[in-house]
Amino acid sequence: MKMRKSLFMVMLLAVVMIISACGGNEKTSGSGGSGDSKPKTLRILTGGTGGTYYPLGGSFGDIISDSTDYKATVQSSGASVENMQTLKSGDAEIAFSQTDIATYALSGESMFKDNKIDNVLGLGTLYNETVQLITTDKSGIKSVEDLKGKKVSVGAIGSGAYLNATQVLEVHGLTVDDIQAQNLSFDESTEGIQGGSIDAAFVTAGTPTAAVETLSAQNKVVVVPLEADKVKELIEKYPFYSEDVVPSGTYKIGEDVSTVAVKAMLVVQDELDEDLVYDITKSIFENTDKIAHAKGKLIKAETALEGIGDLKLHPGAEKYFKEKGVLK
Repeated sequence: MKMRKSLFMVMLLAVVMIISACGGNEKTSGSGGSGDSKPKTLRILTGGTGGTYYPLGGSFGDIISDSTDYKATVQSSGASVENMQTLKSGDAEIAFSQTDIATYALSGESMFKDNKIDNVLGLGTLYNETVQLITTDKSGIKSVEDLKGKKVSVGAIGSGAYLNATQVLEVHGLTVDDIQAQNLSFDESTEGIQGGSIDAAFVTAGTPTAAVETLSAQNKVVVVPLEADKVKELIEKYPFYSEDVVPSGTYKIGEDVSTVAVKAMLVVQDELDEDLVYDITKSIFENTDKIAHAKGKLIKAETALEGIGDLKLHPGAEKYFKEKGVLK
């Protein structure tokens, strides 16, 4: 009887030790820290599959997975606004955002008036996000004013493109009530133009944008220009904008088209470990030659703080940029 009791106690102790060992070695996805608290995976929020964020996110995921101890997975999303909200909820660790949307989120303004984001920090800016008003020669649309009464995609709900569209319309004396506004993703927008269900679409993304390139394969794409006085008015009223052009040859257009741009950037949860964010930042900015998308050539550590404004950097990113001499 004593032997059976002793054997039972030994087996019970062994089970407890095994359970304790398993629990001690478990890594929690989505949490920061070092050692055993490192996440198994890092979730990167991008945008719609027809935009620029998604393919770039794929390249960043591969670079991070190859250069660090973490496996990065990429998720398509409704882009900037949705991404900031998802980071706040803790359902991802890294996300793309327009600088204007990140600014509004962290200051609790505009669409974030009742939902201020307080747990997100900047990693760095990447490239210009060009505001493109896309149509075809068949629509007859040659100016923003020509949009009145037309069916126009102003971007998916939860996207930065929607805010840009409303601001462009505003300086031209229009609102979304003056058009037949449609809330579509980039892919849905260009498919709508192709099929004739809409007349034009606002697309805020790095050029060339995949969805618009697809449209240009079978249609004569028109990028509607913004006049110099309207560009100036936009920049004066909304300082996060800068002058930009869609270059001749993009989507087979015959000449440069003037417009405005914001910056694309990466943001991260503030609770991520400093060393982890340092490694992520370094791996991205020192492996840009591995980025397949054309925008990879524009992503440089030397310009990664341009357009970041008052947005606060994560200490890990700050450490990297100080090492590079970009930040004093």
